[in-house]
Amino acid sequence: MFERFTTSAREVVRGAVRRADETGGATVGEPELLLALLDRADSPAAHVLTTLGATTRRGSIERALTEARRRGGISPADAEALAGLGIDVDAVVSRVEQEHGVGALAAAPRRRRSRGRFAPEAKSVLERSLRIALGRGDKHIGDEHLLLALLARPGVAANVLADHDVTYVRAERALATRAEAS
Repeated sequence: MFERFTTSAREVVRGAVRRADETGGATVGEPELLLALLDRADSPAAHVLTTLGATTRRGSIERALTEARRRGGISPADAEALAGLGIDVDAVVSRVEQEHGVGALAAAPRRRRSRGRFAPEAKSVLERSLRIALGRGDKHIGDEHLLLALLARPGVAANVLADHDVTYVRAERALATRAEAS
């Protein structure tokens, strides 16, 4: 599969690994892939993210990802649903952090670096990017396919992006508009 990755898509994967290293994360997950996509310039995904305003709201996106990581991946929508059941997620997180330290619900403690660093959700995104590329009739996997794969299913990245008005449908439209202009 990786032989189909464009240079830009490979850079996203490398950037995600760098992000995990910088934050001390044990694995590469959706947040790291999203941040690596936001780091891109002059690529199809960068065009989509710029067109949809995500690059100008990067700070807000980073804060939302940090907060989701602190809550163990629970999205604001999930927290709201749990509140309807009488569960205060912020109170639960505070209690856990009192007992186990700040960030206790975040990623597992850092382990020795190895090749198997991709969390299951990140592996799923990479696999989904292949299916999306094939479905679009593309012979390569570009960073635009990685972005669409992040947006295609609910997850931390898709939830945060949706809260910033970046959805699968809007991303596909932006890619189509870009292709028509070329």
